[in-house]
Amino acid sequence: MAKAGKAGGAVGVPEEQAAAAGEQAVAAGDLAVAGGDLAVEAVGVAKSFGAVRALRGVDLAVWPGTLAALLGPNGAGKTTLVRILATLLRQDAGTVRVLGRDVATRPYAVRSVIGLTGQFAGLDEGLNGRDNLMLIGRLAGLGRREATGRAAELAERFGLAAAIGRSVRTYSGGMRRRLDLAASLMNRPALLILDEPTTGLDPASRLELWAALRELREAGTTMLLTTQYLEEADRFADVVHVLDHGVIIAAGTAAQLKARTGTQVVDVLLAGQDAGAAKAALQRRVAPADLHVDEASRRMTIVARDGLATLLTAADALRAGGIGVEDIALRQPSLDEAFLSLTAGPVTAGPVTAGA
Repeated sequence: MAKAGKAGGAVGVPEEQAAAAGEQAVAAGDLAVAGGDLAVEAVGVAKSFGAVRALRGVDLAVWPGTLAALLGPNGAGKTTLVRILATLLRQDAGTVRVLGRDVATRPYAVRSVIGLTGQFAGLDEGLNGRDNLMLIGRLAGLGRREATGRAAELAERFGLAAAIGRSVRTYSGGMRRRLDLAASLMNRPALLILDEPTTGLDPASRLELWAALRELREAGTTMLLTTQYLEEADRFADVVHVLDHGVIIAAGTAAQLKARTGTQVVDVLLAGQDAGAAKAALQRRVAPADLHVDEASRRMTIVARDGLATLLTAADALRAGGIGVEDIALRQPSLDEAFLSLTAGPVTAGPVTAGA
């Protein structure tokens, strides 16, 4: 591995050169036998920071060739788990294996087969783009000639060839994130860990980054993604894992998690009337907890516990109140709504099966 976590910077400089060389040799020799392993296999992972229990028995499985999303509210333990997977932190209990390699007993072997892109670009602004890639490549164990060739290949792949000789401080936010992603790929990782990679990017830069990630996915790269943008998980993830209060509380495809809410949603677009009047008209017929009003956009959403009957009830209430409606529709919940539903209640530890 050639990247650090949230703070950025390079890791992988061996504490003991002999031990590192030994582990790298073993890693290079056992790639073939590890081919049948899960990309990530975590069982009963726990981690505490003093009195704070960040992880309380996490079970996680990621299959090779898939994009797995790890979602959770702030403080759920996502970054703690990522740091354990990346060998930057050691768990208190449980086991974690990455492509068959134990993160606690074989950290150098793990680092040789993963790439990590953190929330903030781990780049040296005093260097140009090429030198940043070369630095990461050499720290990952590449020879100078191999690192030079790999840097040129990745710069071309991510649309940075024209800027590769420029100082990174002159790069836009999107260019920095693409260079950061390129740096994570210098060692041709079998697993790419993405810890909120689009944080702080404008919409255009997010699209650029996801175009690059889509190419990697189509090429078969296994990815583990944490993100605060749930539409990213909805569009790109094969499996979504929901982490809350230090445990995985749900796992499955985005469609399966949406179905777990057990309800549909009524969307209402008002025709210009005061949203407060519409809300008052609906509250006489709909439970207040099921009603959400966005006055700025004139949109209202209602949890449709009775499906079509809820839509008809809402339409009748608005008509009776003299409220004009531009559009009203019954739809399936979004992943955002499913996520809020899943993380709204108390959490108890226990194994969760994908799709359960």
